[in-house]
Amino acid sequence: MERLTEALLIRPLRLEEEPPYELLLLADPSKRLVDAYLSKGRCHVAQLGDETIGVFLLLEKHAGTLEIMNIAVAERYQGRGFGKALLAAAVGEARKQGAAYLEIGTGNSGMQQLYMYQKCGFRMMSIDHDFFVRNYEEPIVENGIPCRDMVRLRMALAEAAGDSEAKGERA
Repeated sequence: MERLTEALLIRPLRLEEEPPYELLLLADPSKRLVDAYLSKGRCHVAQLGDETIGVFLLLEKHAGTLEIMNIAVAERYQGRGFGKALLAAAVGEARKQGAAYLEIGTGNSGMQQLYMYQKCGFRMMSIDHDFFVRNYEEPIVENGIPCRDMVRLRMALAEAAGDSEAKGERA
């Protein structure tokens, strides 16, 4: 399959732009929760030409730690490397902001997400049992599995940079 990540432009959402809810709601089905973190975080969009095909949102969790609150790629563009490009851009932005850690959470049923996040250098740190049961009115089922628990992952940004330098690469 052809990869088009070279043509991808990832940029902050401009103040006058409407947030791309159709993408944000792919990753989080609660508009109430999406609006809550949109008001506090910084949204970035991924574009191919004039089409917005992806999104991520960073939020300061506490001093030195940012969290990816939302990351999504339009369904017709999934499986082509765009999610990985968005994740790399989020890591780069967190480093630019001077964060020591970048965190992300996903449902226990998100097998593809868990795979990708770990492959990109995130490590599991905790499980928030029944998070989705407590915070969402409607049940969520993904891959035929009830989504109940939030799996939390973390990347140590200084460690990630040190690992690549140890391999002779430049971060």
